[in-house]
Amino acid sequence: MLAIASGKGGSGKTTTTLGLARAFDGHVLAVDADRDMPNLHAMAGVDRCDNEDTENPQHPDDPTVSVRSPPSGIDDRAFEEWLRSVAADTHLAVVDCPAGAGPDAVVPLRVADAVVVVTPLCAPALRDAAKTAAMARALGTPVVGCVVSRARVAPDSVAELVGAPVLGTVPPESSPVLAQPTVRAAYRRISDTLGRN
Repeated sequence: MLAIASGKGGSGKTTTTLGLARAFDGHVLAVDADRDMPNLHAMAGVDRCDNEDTENPQHPDDPTVSVRSPPSGIDDRAFEEWLRSVAADTHLAVVDCPAGAGPDAVVPLRVADAVVVVTPLCAPALRDAAKTAAMARALGTPVVGCVVSRARVAPDSVAELVGAPVLGTVPPESSPVLAQPTVRAAYRRISDTLGRN
């Protein structure tokens, strides 16, 4: 299970989750771990599926990607069990983590096998990205890299601040972002880099 995390909302986590899910080879389950405001399904263009007995909806443009939302009204322990079962049942799950440092953000970081931190190039977001990376490490989950959103280049200082290599940048593009060839190519390069690590 690969967690996609950041310290701030609006940094590009959900876009990166779907972008990487579509870029990886084979079947991928994109999981929304935000119990308060799940929006991965909306960005993917599918109905929200939070029922264990229902088949995961497939991404309308990519049949190798399925999307799962968190169950409604479950406590922290049940939520962690749910995430662990999702990870056990899936060859590859990419998890859109909630922003911040609260319990909702901690659970997916603790369950994940690895973390990718997403950040735009602004000082507050970069500081929060560094805190998110530190939190993941404190939970014992390796940070395999960071993705810089809405940028064409990333200074070396980003890797130093986050304490992980920059896997790639995702250029600023008009909406719908994931329909843009430059963005799809960026996520393909990032997925290839992750595959080599």
